[in-house]
Amino acid sequence: MRRRAEPREDVTKLFTMETKPEKNYGSIYENEPVKPKDANVFSDGSTRVDFVLAWEEPLTLSTDQCENVNPNHRKWRDKFLRKLQYFGLLMEQKMVIQEKSRVCFVLLSAPWRVLCYYGEEISLRVPLQVGSTSIINWSEQFLTRLSLPSILSQDVPNPPADFYTCQFRTNKLQRFLGNEEKETFFKTTQRHQVVYEILARTPYGVVKRGEVGIDRLLSEGVFSAAYPLHEGDFELPNPPVPPQSLGLRQILHRYWACWSCWRRYQPLDHIREYFGEKIALYFAWIGFYTAWLLPASVFGIFIFIVGIWIMITDVPAKEVCESGDQWVMCPLCNICSYWNYSSICISYKVGILFDNGGTVFFSVFMSLWAVSFLEYWKRTCYALSHRWDCSEFQDIEERPRPEFATMAPMTTRNPVTGAEEPYFPEGQRLNRRVMGFMVILLMIVVVLMFLIAIIVYRTILKIIIYKSENSFVSFSAGRIASLSGSVLNLVVILMLSRVYTSLAQILTRWEMHRTQSKYEDMFILKVFIFQFINFYSSPIYIAFFKGRFNGFPGHYYTLFGVRNEDCGVGGCLTELAQELLVIMVGKQLINNIQEFIAPKLKAWWKKKKNPCVRKVKEEEARIGMSGEEKDQEGVAKVPPWEADYELLVCEGLFNEYLEMVIQFGFITIFVAAFPLAPFFALVNNWVEIRLDAQKFVTEYRRPVIERAQDIGIWFPIMQFISHIAVLTNAFLIAFTSSFLPRLYYRYTRDDTLKGYINFTLSVSPKNFSEQACRYRALRDENGNYLPDYFHLLAVRLTFVIVFEHVVFFISRFIDLMVPDIPEEVEIKMKREHYMAKEALAENQSFAMPIFPEEQLFRSRDLKQHGFMPSPLLCRDPPPQILVGIHEESEKADS
Repeated sequence: MRRRAEPREDVTKLFTMETKPEKNYGSIYENEPVKPKDANVFSDGSTRVDFVLAWEEPLTLSTDQCENVNPNHRKWRDKFLRKLQYFGLLMEQKMVIQEKSRVCFVLLSAPWRVLCYYGEEISLRVPLQVGSTSIINWSEQFLTRLSLPSILSQDVPNPPADFYTCQFRTNKLQRFLGNEEKETFFKTTQRHQVVYEILARTPYGVVKRGEVGIDRLLSEGVFSAAYPLHEGDFELPNPPVPPQSLGLRQILHRYWACWSCWRRYQPLDHIREYFGEKIALYFAWIGFYTAWLLPASVFGIFIFIVGIWIMITDVPAKEVCESGDQWVMCPLCNICSYWNYSSICISYKVGILFDNGGTVFFSVFMSLWAVSFLEYWKRTCYALSHRWDCSEFQDIEERPRPEFATMAPMTTRNPVTGAEEPYFPEGQRLNRRVMGFMVILLMIVVVLMFLIAIIVYRTILKIIIYKSENSFVSFSAGRIASLSGSVLNLVVILMLSRVYTSLAQILTRWEMHRTQSKYEDMFILKVFIFQFINFYSSPIYIAFFKGRFNGFPGHYYTLFGVRNEDCGVGGCLTELAQELLVIMVGKQLINNIQEFIAPKLKAWWKKKKNPCVRKVKEEEARIGMSGEEKDQEGVAKVPPWEADYELLVCEGLFNEYLEMVIQFGFITIFVAAFPLAPFFALVNNWVEIRLDAQKFVTEYRRPVIERAQDIGIWFPIMQFISHIAVLTNAFLIAFTSSFLPRLYYRYTRDDTLKGYINFTLSVSPKNFSEQACRYRALRDENGNYLPDYFHLLAVRLTFVIVFEHVVFFISRFIDLMVPDIPEEVEIKMKREHYMAKEALAENQSFAMPIFPEEQLFRSRDLKQHGFMPSPLLCRDPPPQILVGIHEESEKADS
């Protein structure tokens, strides 16, 4: 019989720590070279700056008083700073005089005891043991199996190590790697997290009015900025130094943000180390998406080339071009004249480029491509989230939003962690969601009203152009009206998007969502519903409604007294391709120009408005002056908090994701009409990645890192788009394309398609006019549908059913065959759970409080707390922590 072995402490360390602070600043590396002296420190040269608060005041004659300063702002600011000192943060104040104002900086630093206390409370993860895995791209694996060199790989210096980690516990400090050196035990980004958590919790006024946290102070204008510092400059040193001696920001600029790296793999571990998991997951996703666009682009270009060959050899196209005066067509509007079908020779041939048999196969390919892309991204996301210690973040580790914790009327016990948390009744939240849904419906009605207005605009413009005396312009009236309508639609889309995004943000904040992830998901869902209607309503109208309800000669239908729109001379599919080209490519060009030019214009205007001309030396509130540092040429260096203050505020990833997901919809939902869409998306994304990288590395202030388990609700949105795309392409091929009519004519009339044009044209009724004319329809001389119409309708419906069943079956098969979690990741997860259990085994209960006063908040599962701050939000640090902090502060002062 086996006996259970006695528990033993696992003291094995597979990694040797460097103990000098300057050799492992902010992270854990092995044999890291000596870095330049760190400038992100207080005047004592050793206390690290973890966060910076700044505000501006107008210049006055007196240095002690300022005019036009809100007294409440000064009162709130002073109280807020006193609270931060009470919570244990070290401070140092500096002031810079500019031409028109003075900027006050407050440098914040978290001492060791504060880091330990809050690090345990917000569940920071710290290393137990060094792992051995590395990020390997699927393309690199494929080339390795073929014994071919990978032109995409690059050697990026100082790769961050991979660790087995678990949640930090102070009483288990000796179990963790690097516990000997307090200055480098917590990474730089983790120190930022701790300080930001304190800033987000700290009240400055009446709590019941939500006067809590730095975000509210920034929105009120009490502070003008709050940001962590970048780690050094992004420019490479001169003279050059070995790559291993570069800082992390310099490495990212040289091996990632540089335009010459467009064909290289992204250094995801480095991005995560510097910007956090949420930003790293975005760049991992867009890189993965761009790589998958490559085969789709190649196939789309091939289909386009096939379309060129079909255009040259197509029999119906030759019939149109050689028909002369054989087919006189009915007027396209009430005041328009008769026209010859041969006049649209070029337009008809152009339509064949986008409307041929190859688009059917391309639609099937793109439907399966979308499903495969999402399945393999799911695997990649699981691997990255586990590698970056975020696989259980949303379920266990994510904390309530500070704003929610402040305004929630009651508290309850978390069923997973057992911790007391703020609670908002689901019934009230449901009522607020219903109200928000009604507002969304109202905005959708507004979008549809603008769509109808654009339709009427195109019709009226076409009539006006036809009345002009210029024969060339009159002949191109339909094309001019359609193109100008597309441009006008793009302008309306961009205008409505800005209005609705602000409205959605207000509605989502009002709904009181518990966590930041849930808040962002609901905000994204609202905006996407609106943007889906906003961007796709016009293409859907052209694809499925335009020209369907216009009647026939003598019995035309009207809208507001104006005859309904008919498809242009080249057909609706050609107009749809034109619409996609204008909206999709035009939007991408506008966004890229904005992302390239707008930051530079904002930076230029900011420097012009407040040029950083330092007229007096810095004043310090706690420690005497230390003098200015100078470079090798003797020029005074600008302190990092001043340099970063001149940078732009990072606005988050919402707009970046939205742009890419809207693009994903264009290349999947309407791909049957525009096979070159994946190619344009590929080129755009290559540019987009570098523009975004440059913004984050060189133009933005360093954002506070945010942890994330995945890309959030964007993934189910793309799944929804992929399913909609199957149905849309099926109906597009069946009812808008000429593929099935040609196929029907080939098998029922002539397999060479001779006479196909005459088959698709009907003769106008005798009572329409004295001159007989032709129009596109399958009707007899009395306007009744021919039997061929009903036969073709049955073929179309059968095609839709077969198409979507086959594609959905293959998609489901791919879903079953591709496991969501790679096998090696599952093994690693089990190994890490085992190591975490061993490391924290000695009488450690994750649900039990660490400090005695926390027992006050565990008296019952659910209780009213009115507008009082949550115990997790504004609880003071325990006395023993404050005593230790004050002792450290006194030692630093002496």
